[in-house]
Amino acid sequence: MAASQTFSLLAFTFSLLAVASTVSSHNITQILADSPDYSSFNSYLSQTKLADEINSRTTITVLVLNNGAMSALAGKHPLSVIKSALSLLVLLDYYDPLKLHKISKGTTLSTTLYQTTGNAPGNLGFVNITDLKGGKVGFGSAASGSKLDSSYTKSVKQIPYNISILEIDAPIIAPGVLTAPAPSASLSNITGLLEKAGCKTFANLLVSSGVLKTYESAVEKGLTVFAPSDEAFKAEGVPDLTKLTQAEVVSLLEYHALAEYKPKGSLKTNKNNISTLATSGAGKFDLTTSTSGDEVILHTGVAPSRLADTVLDATPVVIFTVDNVLLPAELFGKSKSPSPAPAPEPVTAPTPSPADGPSPIAASPPAPPTDDSPESAPSDSPTGSANSKSANAAVGVRTPSLFTALVTIAAVVVSVSLCS
Repeated sequence: MAASQTFSLLAFTFSLLAVASTVSSHNITQILADSPDYSSFNSYLSQTKLADEINSRTTITVLVLNNGAMSALAGKHPLSVIKSALSLLVLLDYYDPLKLHKISKGTTLSTTLYQTTGNAPGNLGFVNITDLKGGKVGFGSAASGSKLDSSYTKSVKQIPYNISILEIDAPIIAPGVLTAPAPSASLSNITGLLEKAGCKTFANLLVSSGVLKTYESAVEKGLTVFAPSDEAFKAEGVPDLTKLTQAEVVSLLEYHALAEYKPKGSLKTNKNNISTLATSGAGKFDLTTSTSGDEVILHTGVAPSRLADTVLDATPVVIFTVDNVLLPAELFGKSKSPSPAPAPEPVTAPTPSPADGPSPIAASPPAPPTDDSPESAPSDSPTGSANSKSANAAVGVRTPSLFTALVTIAAVVVSVSLCS
């Protein structure tokens, strides 16, 4: 193979690598920042953390409202209610202008982010999309009796088949969404919610230690709680809390909360260390996160714990259950474990022959994996509506797999070139 042909193939391969690296990457706030007409909508995406959820998805459509249309929501409802209304405008499928006008039988139902919250009974979490012909497309709640109260206005931006941004002229209002009372996150309600979620042990510890008051003081600015279930406290390896000092119990409980609102979407896109209420300095009592599919795993440096369920998501408070007690390395790390017996001084001896028995290296089992250096797992895959298969197929290969395949191709090209 000629050198010029080899170079051309390598150039083509690495250009594919460059494309692959951007397939599942988008930032909704940066995209909308170029359009002042959507400044209010964009601001609420950030305040409610919906932007993080959108950025964590690989196939999605955002129905944006200009500042005039947003006036029907902005400043007139609690932030948690506005989040629900905007969640109905985020479709878990890819729709560009061409697809809108080629909907099978002229109408379809699409799943929205609101459906994933668990607060949308029946069809409340779905949106009806209907091609009205003549260039018009209507949107409305899929709930029985709802009207198509919103219309497609124009295309804003598409990154096929990753994200599509389309403008509509009015919010999509599902029955009861705007009139629902904002969930309460008061002091008494937190303990009640925890007990109902199967976290009575954790709730009792918060009350008896006085840490619940610390949680309450953080509610106004933002609070995220990771509550271990009652079963988690009974698991093997959980230390005897009665042997901890009062200060250590307080630190342990404060380690299970953040002084900020960080819903699941924000945790999925997190790349940095997260400070907890127990954090007392740089790198002290921090958490890190990784993802596996749609799951979020918390890492403490001692053992991982998985987010199980969302007990409450009422901006600016979110409460999760977790399947393991979070054990901070500062209290339960290796340096805090009982010191092993000192090893005997090494004795110089002749090297044994094979007949003397297996070498110490061969007899030693490999060290078990620890939580000190967690590896990031694959990002999540979205759950689309029934007609999302064709769009999802276009991005069915995840970027890491595609990257590996293309690097392999490049290696083969070089190998063939050297052999020819």
